[in-house]
Amino acid sequence: MAFFNDNERDYVLAVVRKLWKSFRRQISIEHIHKLDKIIRGGVIEQVYKRDKYGFNPVVRTLHTAELLHDNIAADVSMTTAVLIYNLCRSGYITEQQVEQNFGDDVSKLVHGLIKISQLYKKQAAVEDENFRKLLVTFAEDLMVVIIMIIDRLGLMRGINSDSDEKFVRDISLESRYLYAPLAHKLGLYQVKSELEDLSLKYLQPDVYRKIALRLSETKQRRNKYIDDFIKPIKLMLDKEGIKCHVKGRTKTINSIWNKMKTKKVDMSDMYDLFAIRVIIDTPVALEKRDCWVVYSLVGDIYQANPSRLRDWITMPKSNGYESLHGTFKGPQDKWVEVQIRSERMDEVAERGLAAHWLYKGVKADAGIDRWMNNVREVLEEGHKNRMDLIRNMHMNLYDEEVFVFTPRGDVFQLPKGATILDFAFRIHSKVGCRCTGGKVDGKNQKINYKLRSGDTVEILTSSTQVPRLDWLGFVVTSKARNKIKQAINEAHTKKADMGREIVQRRFKNRKIEIDAATMSRFITKKGYKTITDFFVAIEEEKIEIGTLVEEYLDFLAKTQESAKPHETAQNFILQQRESDDNKSDDDILVIGNNVKGINYKLSRCCNPIYGDPIVGFIASDGAIKVHRRDCGNIKHLLAKYPYRIIRSQWSGKIGKQFAATLKVVGNDDIGIVANITSLINKEGDTMLRSVSINSTGSLFEGYLVIGINSLDSLDQLIKKIKNLKGVKDVQRATH
Repeated sequence: MAFFNDNERDYVLAVVRKLWKSFRRQISIEHIHKLDKIIRGGVIEQVYKRDKYGFNPVVRTLHTAELLHDNIAADVSMTTAVLIYNLCRSGYITEQQVEQNFGDDVSKLVHGLIKISQLYKKQAAVEDENFRKLLVTFAEDLMVVIIMIIDRLGLMRGINSDSDEKFVRDISLESRYLYAPLAHKLGLYQVKSELEDLSLKYLQPDVYRKIALRLSETKQRRNKYIDDFIKPIKLMLDKEGIKCHVKGRTKTINSIWNKMKTKKVDMSDMYDLFAIRVIIDTPVALEKRDCWVVYSLVGDIYQANPSRLRDWITMPKSNGYESLHGTFKGPQDKWVEVQIRSERMDEVAERGLAAHWLYKGVKADAGIDRWMNNVREVLEEGHKNRMDLIRNMHMNLYDEEVFVFTPRGDVFQLPKGATILDFAFRIHSKVGCRCTGGKVDGKNQKINYKLRSGDTVEILTSSTQVPRLDWLGFVVTSKARNKIKQAINEAHTKKADMGREIVQRRFKNRKIEIDAATMSRFITKKGYKTITDFFVAIEEEKIEIGTLVEEYLDFLAKTQESAKPHETAQNFILQQRESDDNKSDDDILVIGNNVKGINYKLSRCCNPIYGDPIVGFIASDGAIKVHRRDCGNIKHLLAKYPYRIIRSQWSGKIGKQFAATLKVVGNDDIGIVANITSLINKEGDTMLRSVSINSTGSLFEGYLVIGINSLDSLDQLIKKIKNLKGVKDVQRATH
C-alpha cells in the first residue's frame, strides 16, 4: 500500500488488531469481509486522498475508531460508520448500499455525519450557542455527536506539528467554543478537559508551556500534598461518625489559566489550585447543620480564612447551586479550597437546577439540560449495554424550533412556524418595522414566508414601511407581536395627541373651558370607547371640529337643563342642604335674595375660592353650581339659558378651605421645588395637597394643588412664591 508510509502502516495494523480483538465476539466474518473490501477498494481506486494539510483519511478514521473504543466503548455500528463515512460522502458508495451491507443503524449514523458536514458550508459562527443547538438538530442521533467530538479530539492531537497557523487556530477555536462544551454536556469530562487544554496549547503556547512546566515540576509533590491534606479530615469525620467521601483534584491547565485571568493572580497565589470536595451522606433536614459541623471540624485541623468563606447553603445561588466553600491553610502554609455539600446538593450541582456546565458559565437551556442529564447517567452507569440504551435516545429536542442564518453566517434560533418578519424583529426592532420581505437562499420571498432550519435569510426593508395590524395574524414570536403592537399604539397615540391639540386650540379660540368629566360623557355619547379613539378620529378628520364645538356646548347645557322649560330662576325648586350635626350652620355663601341653607357645589371647571366674583347656575335637580364670573362655561350658559342664572355671593365668613391650582415655571435647579413646598407648608392657613412636576431642558413646569381659605390669601402666596430665587412665573390655573 503506497498510500501509507511505514509509520502509518504499522499504526493501521495495530489498530485493526486492537479493534478485531475487541469486537470478534460481536462481529461476523461476513461483516469484516465487506468492510475490508470497501475500504481496500477506496484506497485502490484512490477515493481516499490526503487533504491539503497532509492528513491520511484512513489513519484518521482508524484513530477516531480507536478513541471511541477507549473513551466510550463504542459498538460495532458506530465503529463501522466511522470507517466508511468518508467513502459515502465522496460518492464511492451510497447510503442505500450502506444500509444493504451493514444495516439501518450504520446507515443512520452515516447519514447524520454527512448532514453535519453540510452544516459547515454555512460558515456559521461556532461560538454561538445556537450553532451548537443547530448541530444537535442536524445530527439526529446522539452517537453522531459523540463521533464528532471524539473525531475532533483525534484531530486536535494530530495537528501538534502542523505548520499552517490559520488552520490550527480555526480548529482550536472550534474545539474550544463548540466541541468542548458539548463534551461537557455529555459527561465526557476527560475529553472536554483535553480539548480545552489542547486549544490553549495551540492558541496561547507560551501560557500553556509555562503552566504545564510548573505543574510538571510539582506533580508528585502536589499529589502527595493532596493525600496528606485529606487523610486527617477523613480520620476526623470517621471518628465523628459522619458518613461521607472525600476527594481531591488539581485544576486543569485551562482552568488554571482562566482563574489567573479572572482573579489576576499568579499560580502561587491561587487559593484553589488544589480543590477538596467533602460530600456528606445525610438527611435533607440535617444537611445544613452537618455541612457547618464538617466546616467546624476541618477548621479544628486547619486554620480557616474567614474572608474566603462562601455560604451558598443559607443563600443558594440564583441557579440553585448550594455548597459551603471554605479556604483553609494546610501544611507548608498553602491555601486549599474545601467544598462541603450533601449528596442532594451535589446531585443538584451536577444534574439539577445548577447543572455543572451552567455553573461553570456554559449557556444551556432547560430542555437540553434535562435530556443531557439522562444521557450522562447512561454514560456513567458503566454497564456493557449502555451504547444500546443511547441508540434509542433520538435527538428531537428542537423539533419545535428552527435555526436560520444571516448572509454573514450568524445563526438565530426561532420557534417553528416563524416567518421572515419574525426573523427581522429578532435582528432588531427597527429592521422589523421597516421589513418588506426577504431573500431566502437567494430567492425573493414574502414577509409571511415560513422559515426552515438551514435557510440563509437576507431581510429587505423600506423607509416608507410601517407596521400594520394584519401583521399580527402571521407572526409567532412574542417579541414581534409586542413590537408590532407597540409601534401601532405609538402611532395611534401620536395621532391622538395631534387630535387633542386641535380640539384644545379650537376651544381656546372660542374661550370655552373644557370640563373633563363632561367631555368624557360627551365622547361616550358619540359612540367612542376611549378618549384616544375620539381624538384619533379628530386627527383623521372623521369629525368636523367646528360642528364638534357646537355639539359639545349643546350637550353641556342639556346635562344641566330640566325636563320642562322655565322662564325664571324663581320657577326652580331649590334643594335644601341636609343638616349635619358635625358641621356649622353658618353658610359661606348667600344664594339669591339672601337665602341660606341651599344645596350648592363649587364647579370644578373653574374652582372658585372665597373672594372670587361668582355666579350660580341652577341644575335640573335644583342644586346650584357656583362658577367664577370669568369662567368660559358660565359665559356660554348665560348666553343660552339666562333664566337659569342666580345671584350668589360670599357671606363674609371665612373658615372653609378651597382647592386652588397654581402653575409654576422656573429654573430646574436643585432644591427649588423643595423651597416652594416648604414655603407653602409654613403658611398657617394653607395646605399643599398634590404636586406634579415636569422638566424640559433647564426649566421645570409644575402644578400645585393647594387648600386655601380666600382669594386674598392666594394672592399673597403667589407673591411670596414669585420672590423665590429661580421662579420665573406663577399663575392661578383655571382647572
